[in-house]
Parts: sequence; C-alpha cells; structure tokens
Amino acid sequence: MTSSAPAHTTVLLQEAVQALEVQRPGCYVDATFGRGGHTRLILERMHPDSQLIAFDKDLEAVREAGKITDGRFSIRHEGFSHLGELPLQSVAGILMDLGVSSPQIDTPERGFSFRFDGPLDMRMDTSRGESVKEWLQRAELAEITRVIKEYGEERFAVSIAKAIVARRQDKGVPETTAELAQLVAASVKTREFGQDPATRTFQAFRIFINAELEELEQALEASLQVLAPGGRLVVISFHSLEDRIVKQFIAKHAKEQYDRTKPFAKPQEMSLLSRKRIKPSMEEVQRNPRSRSAIMRVAQRLPLPLDWQESAEAFA
Repeated sequence: MTSSAPAHTTVLLQEAVQALEVQRPGCYVDATFGRGGHTRLILERMHPDSQLIAFDKDLEAVREAGKITDGRFSIRHEGFSHLGELPLQSVAGILMDLGVSSPQIDTPERGFSFRFDGPLDMRMDTSRGESVKEWLQRAELAEITRVIKEYGEERFAVSIAKAIVARRQDKGVPETTAELAQLVAASVKTREFGQDPATRTFQAFRIFINAELEELEQALEASLQVLAPGGRLVVISFHSLEDRIVKQFIAKHAKEQYDRTKPFAKPQEMSLLSRKRIKPSMEEVQRNPRSRSAIMRVAQRLPLPLDWQESAEAFA
C-alpha cells in the first residue's frame, strides 16, 4: 500500500449529522466508517453519555479508526449487514454513507479506478474473498454479461463480455486496471459526453465483487430491528441502483401493509416515517465534484415517543 493515502472529502457532512439528531443520548451507528469524516463530527456533537459504533470491511479504514481515542467510540471490522447483531431497538440513529472513499479510488493498489494502473482487485476487504481478476478467470460469458448489464446498466455488456472472454482464451484475463479499461474502450461504440467508456463496467465489477447491493438490502432490513422508536435512518447513495433500493425500502415501510390473502385482517402498521430527500448544494458540488450524484434520504422509526413529536414535526 502507498504510505500516504489521498485526502477524502466527506459528502453531506453537516446535513447527515444534523439529520441523526445526535444530541439525544443513546447509541449511534456509523455503518460505513470510510475515513471517519461523519464519525468525528458525530463524536464532537453527541451527548457525553452516548456511544458510537462503526462498521467497515476495509482494513485501511479500521486502521484509520484506530487513531480515534474517544472512549465512546468502537469499530468493527465487518460489513454493515452485521447491524442485525446489535440488540433489538437499541440504536438511536444509523448513518449509511454508501460511497467509495477517495483513498480507495485514488490508491492504485486497490484497483478501483481506471484512472490509475494497478492490480485488478476492487475488494473492499483485501483480507478475504475473490478479486475481480480471480473471478474473471473462471466466470462464464453469460455471468460476465449479466453482471455488466445489471450492475453497470451498460448497453454494450455483451460486446464487453465477449471481448474479455476472447482475451482470456488468447492470452489470459487482463492483469491490471489499465488493461481492462483499454479492452472495454475498444468494445464500446459510443459513450455519454465526458464519461470514460470503462466507467459502467468498473462500477459493475466493484458492486458485484463486494456484494454491495445485497449487503445494503440486508442492512436496511436489520435497521428496522435495531432502531429504537423515534430512531433516525440516514442513507447517502451515489448511484441509481443504490438509491432505488433505499427509496423503495422506505416507501414500503412508510405505508400500511395489507395481506391480500386475508381481506378482513387488520393491516400491518407503518414501521417508518419518511422525512427528507437532500442533495448536495451547488457550493458543495463545486468544492467536491464527486458529491454531485449523492442523494441523502432520511426516515424515522415508528412509533414516535411523545417527546419526539414536536422536533419531528419541525424537522419534516
């Protein structure tokens, strides 16, 4: 690994921490520590008697978390799908920042970016699991095509997958990010202005190899179990696949559920109250162009305690 990681600018920092309402005593969760931008502000603002638990699969993130000496803080080297291991209704607020951190993208050895030549890895947790290169060595054409199409929303998925398989049969799979990017570029006929031809394929492989969407779905379901009444769920997503899952999850649990097989049964009560949808300001996008695609959604666990009603109405 490089000795000095690139700087990371936390997206929607103030807005996310404000949405959590961390001044109330309780246990809070930063489900994706990253490089700790949200965590540090939460610790600065939260009640002295509160606790903050962070999750992250990235060993570099865990090492960064080790620099925090606040006794109210702890870090778990696990994905945030492990949220369900926390006690039922024990958490006052959960923050999920789903973006890849700048040090991950800008460190060539991680293999996340086509802008730097590095090994074809893309694992969030480099201590376990299969790299993209290892997966491409064994994956069938149909599976590669499906991954690129579903997770990258790439209309040239078939052409790209065929090129990868042909390369594998000829002289082996691409060894580096630069080789893969060149192979993809040669297979893509047209591309949106300003977007690299490899963007969608790299996104697809990263999402797939880290099971990002499956983990998000598990974490969202777990949040319903561990959030206390009135607890806040704050999720920042960076592409349509993630945001669609978050939006549909909140919408599903923000309305009464009817069992159509039992027409006379009482409907299942709402679990969540949808609060806000927030995007970065123009000033933030100008300072940090990577924030331009971010969408933050906020929901609150029902039923609300009486002393939360006034503040909840003011926040909505």
